[in-house]
Amino acid sequence: MMNFSKILLFLLKFIAVFGEKRKLFMDIIHQRTVNQTPLNKNEKKVLYGICKHPTITDSELSEILQMKLSTLTSIKRRLAAQGYYKACLFPFLNRLGCELLAVIYMQYNPVIPLKQRIDITKQTIEVFDEIFYSVGEGEKGFSLSLSQNYTNIGRINEIRTETFGKLGLLEKEYPREVIFPFETSHILQFFDFSSFLQALFNLGEVKKTKTNPAPFRDNTPAKLTSKEKKVYTALVENPTITTQQIGALVNLSRHTVARMKKKFFKEGLLKMLILPNLKKLGVEILAFYHISFNPNKAPSAHQLSFLNSPETIFFGSRRFEAVLLSAYRTYQDYKEDELNKIRFLKGNTLLSSSPFISTYMFDCMEIIKEFDVSPLVRKIITNNS
Repeated sequence: MMNFSKILLFLLKFIAVFGEKRKLFMDIIHQRTVNQTPLNKNEKKVLYGICKHPTITDSELSEILQMKLSTLTSIKRRLAAQGYYKACLFPFLNRLGCELLAVIYMQYNPVIPLKQRIDITKQTIEVFDEIFYSVGEGEKGFSLSLSQNYTNIGRINEIRTETFGKLGLLEKEYPREVIFPFETSHILQFFDFSSFLQALFNLGEVKKTKTNPAPFRDNTPAKLTSKEKKVYTALVENPTITTQQIGALVNLSRHTVARMKKKFFKEGLLKMLILPNLKKLGVEILAFYHISFNPNKAPSAHQLSFLNSPETIFFGSRRFEAVLLSAYRTYQDYKEDELNKIRFLKGNTLLSSSPFISTYMFDCMEIIKEFDVSPLVRKIITNNS
């Protein structure tokens, strides 16, 4: 009788767990169906075009895409309204005193649910102005930061380690940091999704244009007047409003704001980023790579370019290590690209150890902070006043 009771209890638990898993699976499938609306060919071309050329006029873009201007503007408005992309004015703070870009990643003991962990980090860690992009899923996560010096990053990481340590989240691994000083590093790819979308949408016939220059290359210190500082901060905080509205915020004329904005773009102080909603486009996986290169054989520029595949949306590299973020439509796409990278690295004896690779599912992961650089801009502008 006792054995029968145990078996019955086991079966009931199994049914409960299976039912919960099935519900979760069905919820994910339903959510993906709700979130995904297939784009037609013109919509795909427009989304690709605004990612590739975020600052040109609609008239210029319609010529590149060989599309009627009225069609383009209508599609552009519709895609924005439906949440297929968002615009972000990204400040190149390496010109205004930031010395480095930092990547911090972690593996957790999953004793605390993701939502609770996110609530804790938002109160204790994500409040730091330096962190501008942060992602979490299950027992893992990573963040990107800009900082004026290593002291600030070190302090954030100590607080992160202490916070997670007290919660019992860190059993074996401390948060790991990868530092890219701008003077000795190359940011080969910085959230330019155009190559990825061109491959995703099979837009091989799109008219070829010049490649966007690599960001963070110019580290020449820039000096801003008090009025320029006001406009610069207002633009970053309000990337989609008009120059007239910016002028009203800072008490300057529309023409003055437009002139300053043009100067910021020309001098490489600002860049318009178009961030497509990859989950809505049906993309399944974001992969994080940390590669340590052979100390006896640093990769050449040509070898680094091989790693910079169309799927790569972020690529930071120092002489002997690199961090990549790559997006993939399917798990099979991810495995093919991962195997190509590993095969290439091993074939050219470029590895000092096996790369750290972690995958994030768009259906499960949480973007905790998405390109919120405005607090750091205000902090730097205030300190430099």
